Amino acid sequence: MLNAAIVEFARSGYAGTSTEAIAARAGISQPYLFRLFGTKKELFIATYTMVASRIEEAFVAVTRELEGEEAMIEMGMAYLELLQDPDLLQVQLHGFVAAAADPDIASACQDTFRRLWRLVDAATHAEPSVIREFFAQGMLCNVLAAIDLRSVEEPWAQSFFDEEEAKQEAMLAWGGTRPDATPQTRAGSA
Repeated sequence: MLNAAIVEFARSGYAGTSTEAIAARAGISQPYLFRLFGTKKELFIATYTMVASRIEEAFVAVTRELEGEEAMIEMGMAYLELLQDPDLLQVQLHGFVAAAADPDIASACQDTFRRLWRLVDAATHAEPSVIREFFAQGMLCNVLAAIDLRSVEEPWAQSFFDEEEAKQEAMLAWGGTRPDATPQTRAGSA
């Protein structure tokens, strides 16, 4: 049933999705849906939590044998892979939108960020500013995926996807140095 809710909430968001549509997609009655979840809000929070759990599971899976910068890079790559699922991305974004008007949904979103922050911290032992940059890059990836910027064949749009430059910027953001930097440049960036 939560998979059906992911599809419906991804399409229409929290406010625009009917529980009737979710029940129909799941092949159950609407009264049964309410017996299981009580309210539409409880169903949305359970759906959002399921999406967040997929992110957590992916991060845990790729960091089992890694730590530090390697772990952060692999978590970033795992997140990019997850963003290939447009429903997952849309539920996440709809959660952020709904959080602005509902303290219970905001609390669920905060809990997700708390768990993910702790997971990234434990895997990387990075400074808070580095973890903040990691999350900021993730939010940028959310926006780029949501607006399908990769499909825009214009230089300004494609500049977001220069992979070599992106790797170098990631290294700087994560406290490393550019691989092509001279010793003086490296010393200046420390």
